[in-house]
Amino acid sequence: MTADRSLKPLAGASALALLAILAGGALLSLAIEAMGGRTEGFATFDSYLWRIARFTLVQALLSMLLSVALAVPLARALHAHPAFPGRAMILRLFALPLALPALVAVLGITSIYGRNGLLAATFRALGLDAIPDIYGLTGILIAHVFFNLPLATRLILSGLDSIPEDYWKLASQLGMNGWARFRLIEWPVIGRNLSGIAGLIFMLCITSFTIVLTLGGGPRATTLEVAIYQALHFDFDIARAVSLTLLQLCLTIAVLAVLGLSGRPAEEGFSLHTATRRFDRPPLGAKLLDGGLILFGLVFVGLPIAGTVVSGLAADLLRLLSERPVWQAILTSLILGASAAALSLIISLALVMAREYLANERRDAPPTLFERALDLGASLIMVVPPIVIGAGWFILSRHFVDPFSLAPIMVVSVNAAMAIPFAFRILRPSWDTAASRHNRLCAQLGIAGWNRLRLIDWPALARPLGVAFAFAMALSLGDLGTIALFGNNSIQTLPFLLLQRMGSYRTEDAAGLALILGFLCLLLMIIADRGASRLARTESGNNG
Repeated sequence: MTADRSLKPLAGASALALLAILAGGALLSLAIEAMGGRTEGFATFDSYLWRIARFTLVQALLSMLLSVALAVPLARALHAHPAFPGRAMILRLFALPLALPALVAVLGITSIYGRNGLLAATFRALGLDAIPDIYGLTGILIAHVFFNLPLATRLILSGLDSIPEDYWKLASQLGMNGWARFRLIEWPVIGRNLSGIAGLIFMLCITSFTIVLTLGGGPRATTLEVAIYQALHFDFDIARAVSLTLLQLCLTIAVLAVLGLSGRPAEEGFSLHTATRRFDRPPLGAKLLDGGLILFGLVFVGLPIAGTVVSGLAADLLRLLSERPVWQAILTSLILGASAAALSLIISLALVMAREYLANERRDAPPTLFERALDLGASLIMVVPPIVIGAGWFILSRHFVDPFSLAPIMVVSVNAAMAIPFAFRILRPSWDTAASRHNRLCAQLGIAGWNRLRLIDWPALARPLGVAFAFAMALSLGDLGTIALFGNNSIQTLPFLLLQRMGSYRTEDAAGLALILGFLCLLLMIIADRGASRLARTESGNNG
């Protein structure tokens, strides 16, 4: 039994070592290139680079401000009208952008706001000459708000739903008007989480790759991550790529430091809540305004999703599904996605087991450095973004092998690291609960090793492992960042093939591929969501 328990810290240390090699190798490569006695790496810190850095910050700041400014009144409207027709459906709709790959959503957005989209067709029908320009800063902002408005709305609504009903009853008895209720009841809850929500959205927009790559519209609308890809993939300018990557890494660390000081948003916003009963009677004008806000949110989020479906169904799906490259891309995506999900589960479970073992051994003592390192390892990808890891290994591997030959290894490794924070969060509560219940009994009965895994741990972990696997595989299926660097004609995933079809102006094929990719990812996310809901009900029943 002692030997069995001593394997848990070893497993955690091995998982940390793998993550350290993945991130450390990339950072070491960048350091060697930057400090290798050559000055051109530093000379590339020119006005062009700083302009890209400035645009990266500006587009993230504007995206964050727009998302939060729209989410606050929308969340208040949804909270004020729990009986609004279709409210539960709207909240489920707001969860869909979390499941859609960015490339799929971009095609849906262009089908609405592009030159040949629904908005342009409406203008032409009205006899107007206005032609929408979706490329550039405008398109980037629309796409970022599409993804982040539903997220911010659900998180803010989560906080509003936590307000006790007694507050609303007292406000009704005191005859508070709308402004007083907002200032004294709603704003303290909203303000407490608003900085964390804003920081999270800002971080997501800072590290946005696919949206800027497809909607950026040239050098004047390029972020650091896209510039890194262009420097390596098109120009093969190693010195500039190193400069861009170092600046991106410094920027990410600085944003994370500020985000750590601002606090974290409530995590309950990812689930569906029962509406709080309110006792106020808003006037007709307020009802109409709230209804308009809710309809705006429904249309803004729903139209691109509908556009993706309509455009995909209009494509020749039968011809696409008869093409050999399409099936090869689907099969490659599924194999790489499943491999990345399995690797993320193995590493996450090793981190979770080691952390629980160390916490149990130290009892009331403060956490050790190793235990804190386990938590940091689970969040590694937040500190070192995927594009930084990919760029570092691309630069390092070119000295020894053809970097494109490493495509499968790099896609699996980086996508696994990208999914670890989510898998860790899903597995940790179930493992800690099962361990607290079974450790003492297993020690008394001498149950260890394979027998414990088969008889004790597996029944408790089967469902959370399935949920984490489905979620991790969905993330990997829709990822474009790593395969965009290492992809080639022999290794093509579905997002990479979709990007190629878009680049060659085969828009109908791209729409059909987007529908296939979106369906696969959405199916996996539905499986993960239902499994998570059942897991939450099971844990709630056990705790009760």
